[in-house]
Amino acid sequence: MSFSDFITNHGKKVSRNAFIHLVQVARVDGKINKDELELLHKEGKKFGLTDPEIDRIILSEKEHHYHPPYSLEDKFEHLYNIAEMILADEVVTEKEKKMIRRFAIEVGFRYDSIEDLLIMLFEGIERGDDEGKILKAYRKKHL
Repeated sequence: MSFSDFITNHGKKVSRNAFIHLVQVARVDGKINKDELELLHKEGKKFGLTDPEIDRIILSEKEHHYHPPYSLEDKFEHLYNIAEMILADEVVTEKEKKMIRRFAIEVGFRYDSIEDLLIMLFEGIERGDDEGKILKAYRKKHL
């Protein structure tokens, strides 16, 4: 991965691959609806991307391969962002559930904790809990 693959936001390194992954999640049902597109632009701007860059990535995301994060915090952040994207249109489909489960496995979460993790994420996001609060609860329960 080159230096240009990283964007700094408030001192936090975020991989461009994480944004590409959000695009792939938004497209899991075959289309990106208006709410998902708005969230992609909002998240992309947090990563320091411009609207034209975001649109280019959305158009070209099929050409990218997913590289999972390494640290628990990065893994959790990644799944939090995916869960947020899934909830953007207020409809959680079976395809979306299957996809987030698959990505949780790919990044290395224990298989026996994934269902609980997803419940914690979805319910926490719906309540308005921030990522740190949900991660703390996950650690307390599973680590």
